[in-house]
Amino acid sequence: MKQGRGQGGDAGGGAPRGRRGGQAEGRGGGQNGGQGGGQGSGPRGGAGRARPGRGAQTGHAGQAAPEARTGQRRQGRGRPPRDEARNAAYDLMRAVDERDAYANLLMPTLLRQRRITGRDAALATELAYGTLRGLGTYDEVIAACSDRPPEKVDPPLLDAVRLGVHQLLRTRIPSHAAVSATIDLVRLRVGPGPSKYANAVLRKVAGRTLEQWLEIVAPPREEDPAGHLAVSYSHPRWIVTALRDAVGGDLDETAALLEADNERPRVVLVARPGRATVEELFAAGAEPGAYSPYAAYLPEGDPGSLAAVGEARAAVQDEASQLVALALTRVPLDHDTTWLDMCAGPGGKAGLLDAVATERGARLLGADLQYHRARLVWGTTREAKVITADGTRPAWRPGAFDRVMLDAPCTGLGALRRRPEARWRRDPRSIPELTALQRRLLDSALEAVRPGGVVAYVTCSPHLAETRAVVEDVRDRAEVLDARAFLPEVPGLGDGPYGQFWPHRHGTDAMFLALLRRP
Repeated sequence: MKQGRGQGGDAGGGAPRGRRGGQAEGRGGGQNGGQGGGQGSGPRGGAGRARPGRGAQTGHAGQAAPEARTGQRRQGRGRPPRDEARNAAYDLMRAVDERDAYANLLMPTLLRQRRITGRDAALATELAYGTLRGLGTYDEVIAACSDRPPEKVDPPLLDAVRLGVHQLLRTRIPSHAAVSATIDLVRLRVGPGPSKYANAVLRKVAGRTLEQWLEIVAPPREEDPAGHLAVSYSHPRWIVTALRDAVGGDLDETAALLEADNERPRVVLVARPGRATVEELFAAGAEPGAYSPYAAYLPEGDPGSLAAVGEARAAVQDEASQLVALALTRVPLDHDTTWLDMCAGPGGKAGLLDAVATERGARLLGADLQYHRARLVWGTTREAKVITADGTRPAWRPGAFDRVMLDAPCTGLGALRRRPEARWRRDPRSIPELTALQRRLLDSALEAVRPGGVVAYVTCSPHLAETRAVVEDVRDRAEVLDARAFLPEVPGLGDGPYGQFWPHRHGTDAMFLALLRRP
């Protein structure tokens, strides 16, 4: 599930207009990722949109959602009032642009520091995450309504206008309130002069619905399928192409996958066996998961407020992440005492593996190249030994383990729902370096496991170069098991022998699993 470090923008249409490139350290780059950088202003047609959410009215005709604050009225001609929700969303946008902040990490901190709660917190989160997901679409619309392209607009002003466009096209906030609140934000944070530009652009945007704008700015599907999907669903063109290849070339399924990437993911909890139960989570307000016996969905509230989560007996963990770990533990072995999680940070799978191993009388060793990530693993496990180590230069002897989890650094294309800005940071130029690292790590994992033992090769990416192509290179040295046989509760994992989870099929991250037995 880990994302490798990658280049910043995609010179072939990878980043939305005006989005700054730069150093972009991938989340979870547990092993030797490459350094990133580069400018990212792709051509039109290189990014796209997110469809309106369920029940939402697009454009300016809808009524304000109950949870949406529409901003305060101006007070005379003085300084506009400060709308805390919109200012928090704006500050997150600027942090993502200026210092490559991770939205899913920074937003909770902003809300907590500013004591923004309830409906205002929900509004701030929706505005920031929704705008980051829809940047590609919104920049195309802004370009059609402006006298200069977005990349020529001052970035602080552009981010504020993007927030306004999101409110106009993908929320039920009335257009007059969305425009007024955005103008106030620009006057307060950028200046009175730039507010005239924002006002002119937003009033043009408000004249059409999202569907009407897409008829104008998206290339025709029959002439440019990838460009049409990229603009319509706000993904870089190269990601659209990679995902289309991964689903077998079907454009309708590709569209469904891209749409699922733009949906807000539900909060999934894992009850670590022997330490918490799903019944305890249900009593705290959670609901049963779909597949994993340890999963529960939290419909609302802060998961950190649950006692089991606060005590590390439970955690937030995507259901696919739970299941690929469980699949590794379900392969029968004649000897089963020592397990390895080779790229363990930040520790989600390690936490579950540690709990299962403890119940069986086995022991887990968790390793990660980076010390701070190894510390996170230490915090999520109880009985495991955790070390800082390079998986390509192992600190363990060959054949020492019965089971090995290799959750390899990757592009993270399978987790775009959870990391709204990640799609604009990934770069196809980083893939050769990542796949070379993945091959070295898989070679090392097969050396670490004993004859007859099993390795799980996992990526949070469906990209064929990071999944099947890597495993195919070692098929002459390992028996590839049918991963689906160890996940009987999950339909639709593909034709085998690998297992591929999908957001649009399973409601999970797009996680890939291969199980390999060393002869």
